[in-house]
Amino acid sequence: MTTSPYDAIVLGAGAAGLMCAAVAGQRGKRVLLLDHADQVGKKILISGGGRCNFTNVNTAPDRFLSANPHFAKSALARYTPADFIALVERHGIAYHEKTLGQLFCDGSAKAIVAMLLAEAAAAGVEIRTGQPVRAVDHADGRFRVQFGEASFSATALVIATGGPSIPKMGATGFAYDLARQFGLKVVEPRPALVPLTLGGDDVLFRELSGIAAPVEARAGKAAFREAALFTHKGLSGPAILQVSSYWRHGEPVTIDFLPGAPKDWLLDAKRARPRATLHAALGTMLPDRLAETLAERLALPGELAAQTDRKIADAESRLARWIFHPNGTEGFAKAEVTVGGISTAGLSSQTMVAKTVPNLYAVGEAVDVTGWLGGYNFQWAWASGHAAGQVI
Repeated sequence: MTTSPYDAIVLGAGAAGLMCAAVAGQRGKRVLLLDHADQVGKKILISGGGRCNFTNVNTAPDRFLSANPHFAKSALARYTPADFIALVERHGIAYHEKTLGQLFCDGSAKAIVAMLLAEAAAAGVEIRTGQPVRAVDHADGRFRVQFGEASFSATALVIATGGPSIPKMGATGFAYDLARQFGLKVVEPRPALVPLTLGGDDVLFRELSGIAAPVEARAGKAAFREAALFTHKGLSGPAILQVSSYWRHGEPVTIDFLPGAPKDWLLDAKRARPRATLHAALGTMLPDRLAETLAERLALPGELAAQTDRKIADAESRLARWIFHPNGTEGFAKAEVTVGGISTAGLSSQTMVAKTVPNLYAVGEAVDVTGWLGGYNFQWAWASGHAAGQVI
């Protein structure tokens, strides 16, 4: 059966889709929001350990990756963290700032989903879930969507189905298939904000599983000073997740294990405590098992006094630029988001509409815009969803 037509059909009831549908509905548009999952906002619910890191007060365009680094500027400038915070406060949701500008709910992420659903309901948005999208086509200026056994049509269609990260939540590459169907290019998607795996000579470090330390991690030109965590497969923790978005297969990841240490700290330690071992010197600044492993790899046995200044300086230098050679990542299964996606070259940065297909929009993670860890990807979802919702 075909129901009466809508002004817009939004595919995907995640962060960007819910925002887009609510904004369009508030402008008097008749909006249908569809999702193949049995409930809306699944990724919102698991984010931030269930408390939803819903934005970052330090949002700026340089904290996003894209083949076109300028693309995100327009939407981000027109819907800011302050705008979303005002919405959160209007709904009486208590929140707090953790570190580095990250805002979390005091309670559950369910409050954010409930807020978005309340906004959509107030705007008259119709929501249907739990059926597959079987087909999408476009003719005579209208988009038709086969959703389960039902068929719907609308003037505008919004692709808000996200990327393939976290497939156990139902994530797929559907957005890319749909984009290609309508002639839009796709920048090769790859896992981002994802743990890295170690092999070869680095396998030894997997024995440190569960140990974390504050470091500065580097991949390419990107550097992040946060915690790194050793896992039974390799490296994780905020610093590693951040650089993973910039890392490419075959490239090294460099770690400064003592980013706050003054220059020549190890030479100073040799003079202050000549009878100490390297393990003991490192143990004052790092978890003991990590200190022991690093000392073993640096192979400076015995007391510091027995080492030449040159060897001491070389050891300090290595600790500041310890090179790992990851052999891969833990893949989309463990990736929080996706780098790549629907090419921004085919979209308007003002409205998120496709340049070659009138009234076709793409928002959120489906698009080739990826934020840093810490609420940036949600802010892109709100901003891009809002940009499209304002013009549909």
